[in-house]
Amino acid sequence: MELVISKWVFAFSLFSWLIFSVSFSVEGLDEDSKVRGVNLGGWLVLEGWIKPSLFEGIPNPDMLDGTQVTFKSVKLQKYVCAENGGGSDISVNREAASSWETFTLWRVSEFEFQFRTVQGQFLSCYGNGCVVSATAKSASSTETFQIERNNDDHVHIKTKSGAYLQATIDNQLVADYPGNPGWDDNAATFEMSIVANNLHGDYQLGNGYGHNKAKEVLERHRSIFIDAGDFEFLHRNGINTVRIPVGWWIAYDPNPPAPFIGGTLKALDNAFSWAHAYKIKCIIDLHAAPGSQNGMEHSASRDGTIGWTTSESVSQSLHVIDFLASRYANHPALLGIELLNEPSATSVLLDILVPYYKQGYEIVRKHSPSAYVIVCQRIGNANPIELYQADIGSHNLVVDLHYYNLFDSFFINLSPIENIRFIYESREPQIHALNDAKGPLVFIGEWVNEWNVTNGTQAEYQDFGRTQLEVYDAASFGWSYWTLKNDREHWDFEWNIKNNYLQLSNSRKNNIVNRLIWLLLALVWFHRCRIL
Repeated sequence: MELVISKWVFAFSLFSWLIFSVSFSVEGLDEDSKVRGVNLGGWLVLEGWIKPSLFEGIPNPDMLDGTQVTFKSVKLQKYVCAENGGGSDISVNREAASSWETFTLWRVSEFEFQFRTVQGQFLSCYGNGCVVSATAKSASSTETFQIERNNDDHVHIKTKSGAYLQATIDNQLVADYPGNPGWDDNAATFEMSIVANNLHGDYQLGNGYGHNKAKEVLERHRSIFIDAGDFEFLHRNGINTVRIPVGWWIAYDPNPPAPFIGGTLKALDNAFSWAHAYKIKCIIDLHAAPGSQNGMEHSASRDGTIGWTTSESVSQSLHVIDFLASRYANHPALLGIELLNEPSATSVLLDILVPYYKQGYEIVRKHSPSAYVIVCQRIGNANPIELYQADIGSHNLVVDLHYYNLFDSFFINLSPIENIRFIYESREPQIHALNDAKGPLVFIGEWVNEWNVTNGTQAEYQDFGRTQLEVYDAASFGWSYWTLKNDREHWDFEWNIKNNYLQLSNSRKNNIVNRLIWLLLALVWFHRCRIL
């Protein structure tokens, strides 16, 4: 008798699960049950690695905002140093360079810069003959220096008043070099080394070109990088949603604060019109928040620091959400609004993030009772379950997870089979566990058919893509590929589809067939239990 009851329970549970999984649908999607999306990355929020040519015309392109440099006196053969990372006079006394000897550039013009220490102070000089210090908490003319470069890595550093800095024999940095220095081994000549030049975002482009040229470059980019034809391509290939990254300055269009360039609002309006024409839904994603929520170029960080957690930046972000929700709440193409992309786990504490998410949820609900509100998992060492336990909202709430077999030393030496096994053994159980958790839906908002495997074959890429599609299809809200267009082929969704590296339609068909087979087996088992 107990065996019969157990069979009944198992059969009924399996039957119910399959019925639910087949019939589940995301509100607002016409035909498809879940989001099958693509990100429009590199369009309204720049990432230089997606389209490097955008930055190629900038003068002094290796000296953008956020570039890290060191200076070594050619006369003393010592490095310029901010003792203890800043807070005192500058010395020229170090044999080797590390963090105290590394300065981050704030670009003022093609030849003028401000230098920030690792502790955040700026180098200052208050007039001819001054000893340079690192005590200023903000930058103005006394913290602005001109750099003269020769054909190699040698430079002169000059104050706004025209005095050249020199390394003195008592290891100080003083603005008192007499006359104009040549390029021999004199006390006013320094060897400049670029330590890092990793930030190529909207801030770097706008400040690098200057307003007029940046406007010209971005107007052309925004008009041709994504257009109506791309939406036709997506529709034809079974994509029902686009996730559109935007920057906070969109709320101040057409004249946002410098160095940001207006025009993103018009482009977003166009995207909504094209989406509606091809029955595609839109998710607006606040990708770049005021102050930067993760210090990366895609959050428009000026210098790699994270300043979003201030009350002013959080309040400004809520204003942006209110602006976007009020503008698009009644548009038939709107599916949802993502409140913040990839906040840093190390710098953005839950005590700040969760109240922001709750307030953002209420703001969207003020304008729309049904638009999905999407909250992104923190990047770094954070478990997404923390957002399920936060009680952010009760209706149409979604948690966004980003899955890459990249950006971690764990993946560096994995074989194709090991990469695929990781998807099944780590990602799939997490998705099912979160699907079963009470609360928000699960969204794989970013993933890519790329890995650290060198010389992977087309068949291996196809297997990797098929595995990800199969597993991510189980997410209760759906998934979105990063990104539609990219100079790196395997990151480029369009290239993957046209070259048969990503087999989207076959994956979908196989998934449906597999579910139907399981449903048929469940019906047979259920019928047998009735007979027993």
